[in-house]
Amino acid sequence: MHVLVVDLLAERQAFGGLGVKAMVAPFEPTRISLWAPHTTDHCDYGFGHRVDGPVEADAIIISGSKRNVSSWEGWMDEVAELIRTTTVPLYGICFGHQIIAASLGGRVERASHPSKFIGQVNWDDGRSTSSLFTHQDHVVDAGEMEIIATSEHCGIVACQHPTRAIRTVQFHPEASSDLITQALNLGEMTAEEHTAYVFESEVMSVKNALLL
Repeated sequence: MHVLVVDLLAERQAFGGLGVKAMVAPFEPTRISLWAPHTTDHCDYGFGHRVDGPVEADAIIISGSKRNVSSWEGWMDEVAELIRTTTVPLYGICFGHQIIAASLGGRVERASHPSKFIGQVNWDDGRSTSSLFTHQDHVVDAGEMEIIATSEHCGIVACQHPTRAIRTVQFHPEASSDLITQALNLGEMTAEEHTAYVFESEVMSVKNALLL
């Protein structure tokens, strides 16, 4: 299994490297390609192969990002083209969720305040789980995507395409307690943020949140 990660937190060792490791783990990949179209200043994760553009793969994951779909940048055009044309399973987390919706006829808007907390996710099959939200943009129109989960603060939290192998989530299923602690230790998160990110109920795994 070859997984291409559109690695948009490549500057961060915790949310980048540890996050990517958690994202790809359910796929049991034999090869990982890392594409960071937004920067040349990326961390050495100690795994994966850096590529300069999209490559053929068996699955694609688009990660979260510090950038915003509502403030469109030139490199996002190439990501959007990949979204529209790929024929392999495609998965989006946070920014990935947003840019997939925007690229498939939806709309993303900037909220008045950023969301940084552990929140409940309400699934269309009746489940309720908790996960880490950290974003300011949010999807207000899913376009071609079908909504499969909501939350109190955000109406479109997870989506699945009706005919293509695409699934997306606004939250961060890769964010475990260990990852959050590492982010604090590495200075990628403040002590105040760390205190807010305490999981008190069931957390949905990457496998259950994303895999089709």
